[in-house]
Amino acid sequence: MKKPPEGMTPSLIKSMSDSDLLDMDYFLHEDVFPGDDDGEEGFYIF
Repeated sequence: MKKPPEGMTPSLIKSMSDSDLLDMDYFLHEDVFPGDDDGEEGFYIF
C-alpha cells in the first residue's frame, strides 16, 4: 500500500485478516454508503 491510513504501516496492513481489511475500508469510506442511518439527524428513541 503506497499511502496507508495515518498510524498504520504497510507491514501492519499486510498482516491484517480479510475481515479487518473490510472493516477498515468501510470506516474509511463510510460517507459513501447511504442508508445506514437509523432515522433523521437529531431524532432519538429512548
